Amino acid sequence: MNFFLRLPFLLLLPLLVSCIAAPGFNGDSSSNFDGKQFSNTLPMDKSAGDLLRLGWGTVTQAADWPSWIDIEQQSIPNDRVWTGISVTYINHSTFLIQVDGINILTDPVYSERVSPFTWAGPRRVHAPGVALEDLPPIDVILISHNHYDHLDEETLRSLLSRQKEPPLLLAGLGNRELLRSLGVSRQRDLDWGQSAQLDDVAFTFTECRHRSGRGFADQMKTLWGSFVIKTSQGNLYFAGDTGYGPHLSSTGEQYGPFALALLPIGAYEPRWFMKDVHLNPQEAVMAHQELRSELSIGIHFGTFQLTYEAIDQPLIDLASALEAHKLSAKEFTVLKPGETRRIVRPSP
Repeated sequence: MNFFLRLPFLLLLPLLVSCIAAPGFNGDSSSNFDGKQFSNTLPMDKSAGDLLRLGWGTVTQAADWPSWIDIEQQSIPNDRVWTGISVTYINHSTFLIQVDGINILTDPVYSERVSPFTWAGPRRVHAPGVALEDLPPIDVILISHNHYDHLDEETLRSLLSRQKEPPLLLAGLGNRELLRSLGVSRQRDLDWGQSAQLDDVAFTFTECRHRSGRGFADQMKTLWGSFVIKTSQGNLYFAGDTGYGPHLSSTGEQYGPFALALLPIGAYEPRWFMKDVHLNPQEAVMAHQELRSELSIGIHFGTFQLTYEAIDQPLIDLASALEAHKLSAKEFTVLKPGETRRIVRPSP
């Protein structure tokens, strides 16, 4: 996107989103909620001036991405997976995880844009790796937080309309009202450390370092987090979005080792701003080690241009980080859209 295409949207954006807000959490104060807003264990210190500086850099410093990349969409068998773990990369942070007979979808995003507007905002550069109508029945949907590239209203409506049996939807505190307005009937809001169960699989919402908000008026009003998925085939970790911090080693100590971790590797430049909320590939490799993950797969890159780096920079930086830490692609890898990886661990 060149300068003249970026500038009008950048100038209009503060005015347009100032009137947008999602419902927030209304509950008792706690260690990470002061009665009005949630907070991170490690504080953030960004100001409105920093946001303007970031926005101007989007015009003047961001790399140009391709307008479109053709991919070959894949199909998924409807068979349930009972042995091992099957994980399919769809796009951005959207993965289909199949384990213990349960189909799990993470942060499903199928819309053309991740924005409050259909006519402006970050636009996808490739189709989802698996068409929505080709997905098997979904039993659980995990929503890490309410940013537009993770909580996509149009996608959730579409998923709900195509299933006779509604999926269980899990998200952080404060998201219930918005999700119910979309037609979600089976839903639980979770605080950090709280869990929900479906059959023999347990889902625990865990601390991460990020933020929430769908407009200026609802910043930090709902809770963000990551998910630990406890299965008979090993524990899984879905980070959603997170900056680097001690929560990663704490999660590894409490819930690890992990058979699989899905870790963000994109949307990390400029570091002076993004370091608080997004891992870069070097930090993602450190997170892989601290979580004690047997296999990590990169997420949150290559679909929507959200920050400054070029579309292929996360892959270049990940390769450098793996080399520096003497790790191989057998330990930390990326999948193509629609690609499936099957993980079968040896019996204990």
